[in-house]
Amino acid sequence: MDFLEILAKIPEYLSYPFVRYAFIAGVLVALCSSLLGVTLVLKRYSFIGDGLSHVAFGAMAIAAIFSVSNELMIVMPVTIIAAILLLKGGQNAKIKGDAALAMLSVGSMAAGYLLLNMFSASANVSGDVCSTLFGSTSILTLTDRDVLVCVIMSILVICVFLLFYNKIFAITFDENFAVATGVSASLYNLLIAVITAIIIVLAMNLVGALLTSALMIFPALSAMRVFNTFRNVIICSAVVAVFSAALGILVSIMISSPVGATIVVVDLIVFGGFSLAGRLLRK
Repeated sequence: MDFLEILAKIPEYLSYPFVRYAFIAGVLVALCSSLLGVTLVLKRYSFIGDGLSHVAFGAMAIAAIFSVSNELMIVMPVTIIAAILLLKGGQNAKIKGDAALAMLSVGSMAAGYLLLNMFSASANVSGDVCSTLFGSTSILTLTDRDVLVCVIMSILVICVFLLFYNKIFAITFDENFAVATGVSASLYNLLIAVITAIIIVLAMNLVGALLTSALMIFPALSAMRVFNTFRNVIICSAVVAVFSAALGILVSIMISSPVGATIVVVDLIVFGGFSLAGRLLRK
């Protein structure tokens, strides 16, 4: 199949409802991830994505064991609580920052895998774990309710980011100065942590638990190779994330590859292109 034949088949693919649902969910999740990704990278919080995704995996294992029909009822609250504990508890506890995050993430993943092996009713535990960690075809089997939840949560995240854009900008670049001017840094850091947890849970159906942080980090880093201002980086990151997600989903459907891994590889290729463009512009 040559390139022209592939292009001719795109309208046919888009005629199927499950493909349109996948595009809607994938693009929205990628867009939300890119908005928070810039802030997380600049504040050196990029590691929190991996930690929270591991916590979400443990919560998902518990939901699977108890055969909970709507996993979000367990996974979302647990991940948000973990984000709050990491932010609040890590500031005053004897075990600080990255050490606390490492303990929580590794412990959650180990506990989740152990519980799945001991109590899961599924005969294919290894397959279930692999699909949860690296993504599966679940993005192509979304129901109307799944898409509606994704749309509502994504709109909420985007609205919160736009509403508090100036405050987020202030604490991203100079938290001490923001506090001196009356901005509650702890409140907005908490808000960032909660939104990150929501995005992590939404992204797990798309790319899996181990690849969620890539949706946040790669578009932000790509944009930073070319642009210098916060607003331009945000806009470019959003464009890169949406493009990579749409192209990754389309390629995965055409060649029957894993959706999550395909999107991340596209992000990696785009990052390489932006890195080259950044070097040429500096010269």
